[in-house]
Amino acid sequence: MKTKMVGRDVMTRLVCCFVGWASLCLFGTTAVAQPSLSKSSELAQQRVVKIYGAGGVGGLDAYQSGMLVSPVGHVATAWSSVLDVEPIVVLGDGRRFESKIVGFEPSLELAVLKLDASDLPYFEVPDQGGQDGGRNQAAQRGPQWGDPVLAVSNLFNIATGDEPASVLQGRIAARSELDARRGTFQTAYRGEVWLLDLVANNPGAAGGALVDLNGQLVGMLGKELRDRKTGVWLNYAIPADVLRGPIGDIIAGRKTVLPATDRPLLSREQSHSTETLGIGLIPDVLEMTPVYVDTIKDESAAQQANLQPDDLILLVNGARVAHQRAFRDQLRRIDRRDDVAFTIQRANDILEVTLRP
Repeated sequence: MKTKMVGRDVMTRLVCCFVGWASLCLFGTTAVAQPSLSKSSELAQQRVVKIYGAGGVGGLDAYQSGMLVSPVGHVATAWSSVLDVEPIVVLGDGRRFESKIVGFEPSLELAVLKLDASDLPYFEVPDQGGQDGGRNQAAQRGPQWGDPVLAVSNLFNIATGDEPASVLQGRIAARSELDARRGTFQTAYRGEVWLLDLVANNPGAAGGALVDLNGQLVGMLGKELRDRKTGVWLNYAIPADVLRGPIGDIIAGRKTVLPATDRPLLSREQSHSTETLGIGLIPDVLEMTPVYVDTIKDESAAQQANLQPDDLILLVNGARVAHQRAFRDQLRRIDRRDDVAFTIQRANDILEVTLRP
C-alpha cells in the first residue's frame, strides 16, 4: 500500500520527524520532565526488531518491524509480502539473525518467527487488565481512552543496524470493532483495535510495538489501512490481549503451519494436482519459486472459488507451502474427492478460499 504521507523521499522523512516532535510537544513537556518516557522508550527499543525479506517489486516494501515475545527468540510480527521468504531479523543492538516462520494466524494477519538465540529481552504479552495480578490499579484496569502511548517501529527503514527505532508519542483515541468497517478497509482482520491519535501506520511500522509509559506492551501496530471511499488513513494497533492466545498457541506448538508429512503420498490418479484444480503457476525456475498463480482454467474448481492470477498461495489446508515443490507435494497427499482450503495473499490482503472438486 502507498504511504499516507507526501512521498518516500527526504521530505517524507522530515514530515515524519516533525510529526514525532510535534507529538512530544503536545502530549508531554520535555523528555527531562518525563523521565518515564525515556525509560519506557529504552525498554521498548531493546524488544523491537527490524525485519528484512522479500519486496522491492511493484512498490512493495522489503522491510517491517517485529517484537520479541520470548527469551529464546520468538518474534511476533504482521504477515505481509516481506515474509514471502525466510526473513533476516536485526535486533536493537545490531545483531543479525536468520529466522524461520513457525506459525501464522491468518485471521489476525499475525506471524511468529524463531531466531536461534537465547537470554533476550522480550515483551510479556498481557491478558486483558494488565500483568500485575491487581497490585497496581492502573495496570489492572488496562489501557483506557486518553492514555498516553508510544509507537516503536522501524517506519520508513530509518534504522538499519543498531540505530534506535522510531518512537512516536500519542494517545489512545478509542477501542473499536474493525468489523464495523467491513467493505471500507481492505484487511482480513475482523476484530477489536486500538484507534490511535498519532501517525503510527506508515511503511515499515507493521509489527511494531505500542507500549504504555511503563514500557509494557499494549498492542501490535497494524498495516497501513485507508478508507477506500474517503481516502482517510486509519492509525491503529491490535490489542495485546487479542494476540496473547494465538501467540501462545503458536509458540507451544498447538497451532502450526508446518506441512503434514505423516499423510501418505497418493497415486496421481487419486490425488489433487494443479491440473485437477485448474491452476497454472508461474514458471518454476528458481530453487524456491513462490506459489504464484499465473492462469486459471475456465469452469474449474479454482475459477469457482474466485482464485485469480497473481494470487500467492500461502497455506494448503493450514500447512505452509514455501515453494512450488512443497505445494505439489501437499496436493499429492489430498484425495481428489476432498475439498482443498487455500490461504492466499492478494496484494496485501490475506484471504481464505475453498476449492471444491
